[in-house]
Amino acid sequence: MQKVKIVETELEKEQAFEIRRKVFVDEQGVALHVEMDEHDDSATHFIGYELEQPIAAARIREYEQGVGKVERVCVLPEYRGHHFGAEMMQQLEEYARSIGYFRLQLNSQSHAIPFYERLGYDVISPEFMDAGIPHRQMEKTL
Repeated sequence: MQKVKIVETELEKEQAFEIRRKVFVDEQGVALHVEMDEHDDSATHFIGYELEQPIAAARIREYEQGVGKVERVCVLPEYRGHHFGAEMMQQLEEYARSIGYFRLQLNSQSHAIPFYERLGYDVISPEFMDAGIPHRQMEKTL
């Protein structure tokens, strides 16, 4: 990925939301009102570009004191398998450290658990359903 950055403009936010809509709503069938939630206003959003084309998005928010919650990590289908997700996560983790988080948590779709395990996350919950998709909670100490 050529650039991963914190969303700073309305255009960047719209681009991040569009990527999320394509992946979670169109591809995975999550209802729009579930995907776009009350945390979007307070979370810090990230967007990733390849040759100026927006291709990846994620957000992070404070979950509890010193703990960040990583959410909505996604890469457009045609760009998967090229380490863009790992690059996005690296930037999220650097940001989290810079603002004083000592641990990150996330709810991984069950099929994505190996991806997060390769990045040092551990499964900490049994499987549960979220938006009709099996998930497990994971965490990593920074």
